[in-house]
Amino acid sequence: MNKVYYLLFLLVFTSAELTAQKKTLTLSDAVMQQYRAFAPEKLSGFSWIPNTTEYTFFEKYTTLKKASVINSTPEVLMSIEELNKILNAKLSWFSGFKWKDQNVFLVNDGSSYYSYDFSKKEGRKILTSPEKAENHTYYEKSELLAYTIENNLFIAASDGKQTPVTNQTNKEIVSGQTYARSEFGINNGIFWSPNGNFLAFAQKDETSVHNYPLLNINEVPGKLENTKYPITGQKSEKPRIGIYNLKTKYTAFIQPISAPDSYLTNVVWTPDEKFILIAEVNRAQNQMWLNLYNAESGNFVRTLFEEKNDKWVEPEHAAFFPSDASNNFVWISERDGFNNLYYYDLNGKLIKKLTSNTFVIKDILKSINKGNEIVFSATGQNPTNTLYYSVDLKGKQKCLTPNEGSHHIVFSDDEKWIMDEYSSHDIPSKSVLVETNGKSSKVLMEGINKLLDYQIGSAEVFTIKNEEGTNLYARLIKPSNFDPNKKYPVLIYVYGGPHAQMITNSWMDGASLWMYWLAEQGYLVFTVDNRGSAERGFEFESGIHRRLGTLEVQDQMTGVKYLQSLPYVDGSRIAVHGWSFGGFMTCSMLLKNPSVFKVGVAGGAVTDWKFYEVMYGERYMDTPEENPEGYKESSLFTHASQLQSKLLMIHGTVDDVVVMQHAYSLIKKFIELGKHPDFFPYPMHKHNVSGKDRVHLMETVLNYVIENNK
Repeated sequence: MNKVYYLLFLLVFTSAELTAQKKTLTLSDAVMQQYRAFAPEKLSGFSWIPNTTEYTFFEKYTTLKKASVINSTPEVLMSIEELNKILNAKLSWFSGFKWKDQNVFLVNDGSSYYSYDFSKKEGRKILTSPEKAENHTYYEKSELLAYTIENNLFIAASDGKQTPVTNQTNKEIVSGQTYARSEFGINNGIFWSPNGNFLAFAQKDETSVHNYPLLNINEVPGKLENTKYPITGQKSEKPRIGIYNLKTKYTAFIQPISAPDSYLTNVVWTPDEKFILIAEVNRAQNQMWLNLYNAESGNFVRTLFEEKNDKWVEPEHAAFFPSDASNNFVWISERDGFNNLYYYDLNGKLIKKLTSNTFVIKDILKSINKGNEIVFSATGQNPTNTLYYSVDLKGKQKCLTPNEGSHHIVFSDDEKWIMDEYSSHDIPSKSVLVETNGKSSKVLMEGINKLLDYQIGSAEVFTIKNEEGTNLYARLIKPSNFDPNKKYPVLIYVYGGPHAQMITNSWMDGASLWMYWLAEQGYLVFTVDNRGSAERGFEFESGIHRRLGTLEVQDQMTGVKYLQSLPYVDGSRIAVHGWSFGGFMTCSMLLKNPSVFKVGVAGGAVTDWKFYEVMYGERYMDTPEENPEGYKESSLFTHASQLQSKLLMIHGTVDDVVVMQHAYSLIKKFIELGKHPDFFPYPMHKHNVSGKDRVHLMETVLNYVIENNK
């Protein structure tokens, strides 16, 4: 045999043999194991032991290990089995773990709270909440637990005493729970004061809010269960903030000033416990007042400042107090087009604008240097990053995490060390111990790619320009045996809505592992973050106002044009799939561009914004009465006659976010038009199909795409 041919044969044979040795990724594993078996190793549960240079972390969440900045070789402190034996508990892992001091840590299982003292080698149960308790909010200094049962709020003490804070017999007045359907950054409804003398809580009056029926099929006969669902343009909930004084047992209430159904958000205590700050947003969501109230009486003191915008004002972060010794605070505002930090005193005087970045600040982490320096997360100039910066009270800013990627950092108590855990497109996970003076760093752990043994493709992240010349970030996943001389069908995965970013500089670039499974079936999987999506600043995000589905679809079609320009793309076989806002986008793309797409799968889709809830819907669309043309143009009913593609609609039958009326109404319209979409309900699932049924969901989605996109 000719040597050249022999070498070529050997090369091909060896390559084929190596490929054959690779494991095949199953769809079930892709769906269920991405964040389990396939997740790169990290220093899970990393915590600094207070006032030391020692730290702890978990191995598989069931073994507590300790190391230090001097000796990073870990030692085992305790297993969960040992802790359970001491506590007489049944914890499955170190859930709720937190160091209280150098010797004592706290754990809880969501209802029972425990402490363990290493110096005494003993532990105890602090308290247990009642069986039906929810929204647990623990105050560790006085060992008090605030919680809700149904619509009322209670406090439990370690001596077993339980105190009702509210005693509402009207089930439509709800205390201590999230409200405004968790918009405006609201994620809880209970707020302990710094010294535990007061308990502030949200209360909402839902008496005027529509009862929306959901069918429970698990009972015989089936049972209608109502959920409160405020629909755009209709009556909404009426909020107020209660302040319960633990000494006097008196509750003062704070009402909105501008209108009964305005929003009360971003509740926070001043460090001295004398005042409470609340951002009030009018129902139109185009004006915000930051108001100060007296903690004892609940009386209004003054408005510190207000913000207005013709589109929307959306405060998502409570005021941050850098020092316990001062009531001066930092406010995150998007008033200049990007989230920046503004330093105020309690009279509402702007002391200094601390940052003037043309990129997005995400959140404040903490203050350091005796309250003279603020640490915050931000994108930096690359909007797919999550980096950390600090800025002092004079406005001097520096980046603490210069390596591009998605970071999470934890400061030691003496502020001399940072544990920086990050990942990027090329780095599965890296945990680095960094000295804040920049003198040294040490890699504690490097996670490996746990998919190396699997036959799996690759992803590229890049930018394309839309018609206005704006850069849009895109991701393209190709199969492992990609051949540029072949023609491939494409699945476009889309979300496209506010507060979401599909493409990040993190391991796997924000993609789901099932996308790689589909690529191995001979597909390209493409995603683009269009205008309206997150982390690009107000101008990029707010162009969608009053016309949802217009600019977003235009940008998605820019992505389609890019795909069609590639010689290895089969332009006659383009599919699209998305969920929630992505379901709305899937249908919008199909109906507005009927000759482009061959198949679409829309999950939990908004079909007409007049069916959607007040807080989100009115921010982006105003009310149906104020914006009739915008509602008409964005409605899928307006474009339903254009359906040509194969379309599968999927919906959870007890979806309380995008209610089933969306799907049923559009299907009814299709029937009237003589159109034949397919429909698949997921009984007793809410807005997202979770658990083991998620495998079934993705089989349904991807089988439909493959079978109808041949």
